[in-house]
Formats: sequence, C-alpha cells, structure tokens
Amino acid sequence: MVAAVPAAELSRRHAAGGSGARGLLFTVLGELVLPAGGSAWTSAFIDVFGRLGVEEKAARQALARTGADGWIAPRRHGRRTRWRLTPDGERLLTEGTERIYAFTSSQPDWDGTWLVVLARLPDGDRAARHRLRTRLGWAGLGCAAPGVWVTTRAERLAEADAALRAAGVPGRQVFTARHAGGEVADLVAQAWDLPALAGRYAQFIAEFAGPVAGAAADPLAGVVELVHAWRRFPFTDPGLPACLVPPDWIGARAAALFAARHAALSARATARWASLDQAG
Repeated sequence: MVAAVPAAELSRRHAAGGSGARGLLFTVLGELVLPAGGSAWTSAFIDVFGRLGVEEKAARQALARTGADGWIAPRRHGRRTRWRLTPDGERLLTEGTERIYAFTSSQPDWDGTWLVVLARLPDGDRAARHRLRTRLGWAGLGCAAPGVWVTTRAERLAEADAALRAAGVPGRQVFTARHAGGEVADLVAQAWDLPALAGRYAQFIAEFAGPVAGAAADPLAGVVELVHAWRRFPFTDPGLPACLVPPDWIGARAAALFAARHAALSARATARWASLDQAG
C-alpha cells in the first residue's frame, strides 16, 4: 500500500510544476485562469492542451483528477462544464505565481544573516527523510552536514518550521546566525549543487533564447511552455546573494530571459485565451 502524500506537499509539488498533463494544467490555471477571474470552460482547456500536443482524453482526465483533489470545481451549464478555482486552489496559485514571477535567482540586499536548522530523523524512516529534504529544499535550505540545514533566506523561518513539523522532526532547533569563521564557499558547495543548477539554467536558455517568431505565431502555447519550464526554478534554486554564486551567475541571465520573453508573449496570450473562453 502506498502512503498518502500530505496535502501541503502536493501543494508545493503542483506550485513547482509537475510533469505531464496535470502539471501543465496547473501552469494554465496559474497563468491564464487565475488572472481572468478564476474559471473557464472545458473547451478552452482542451484547445490549449491541443496546442501543446496533449490529447483531449488526457486533458479531461487532468481536469477530473484536479477537481477530485479539491483545487477546482465543476459546474454544469446544460451540456457544458465550467471549472472554477476553489478557495484552496486560488490560494495555492496566488502564492505560487507570486513566487514564480518575483523570482530573480539572486537575493538582493542580504545583510549576512543565515537561517540554520538542526533536524535529524531516524535513518529507517525514508519517507519522512525524503519529505523533509524536499520541503526544506523548496524553502531554499541546503544540507551543509548531516542534520544541519542552512539558507540565506532568514525570512523563510516560518516556512522552514512548517516543513519540520510536517515531517514530524523531534527536538528540532532553528536559529538565525552570522558566519564567523571558515571558508563560506566550502559551506555553499556542501549545501547546494550549483554546477547542476547551472546546467539546468543553461538548458532553459538554450530552449528559449532563440528567435521569438515561432512562439509569437502561437503566443498561447508559447507562454504556457515558457512558464511551465521556468516555474520549477523558484522552488529548486536557493536564490543566494550575488556574493555567494559565481560571477555572471547564469541564473540571473535566465531570469532576465524569462522576464523578457514573458513580457513579449503575455498580452497576446491573454487576449487569445479570453477569446477561447468566450467562445465556450
């Protein structure tokens, strides 16, 4: 029997953009449905999914499963169905989109304060250990040593504490501190795999840095593909200050590319979505 995944962890997984039709659906909901009032016809979803190469059956299944999980709710209008975000779905997407669009891969105005978490779980409890690592990672923390987690994002103390409580960590300890000795570069290298992260940013740039003409021909598909590819970074990049990442950090270049490409596509995509939804 497979253990159920806690709702909070599902929320973050969806906010970070899962794979497959359901992951794309959350991108569509956050990018197009939420700003347009929070509801849309089934036919509009199917049209967008078709532009992305997703079959109608898979689109309908994604809607049904997301509805069953309580993020959206259907309302029948004769033979048609209109899907509306639930309060939980609206909260999830509002929090997720705020983080996605504000993320620049670099922490400005860092005052040198670190958030330090001491948290260990029994070696045999793999599920809880994975949940703790995943949730703390989403909050920007990296594991600097066994049971020792750090981040420069001291403002995420409440988020880190919620992750500890969700994982059932006994005797947890949370501090704010300043680095007083040793090579901070060694600490960063132990806590985060920046070369691997840079590789993922390079892939993003390679995919979206080319001419905009192809995407502009279908801005609706273009903006969904762009946001879906980007939305994982705010939940996997710790967003370190510039003094702790390599010079000319590729994450900052990728963030600038995302912002420019999104600005070039967003208005036309929104207009096209509105026309699809009005047609019903």
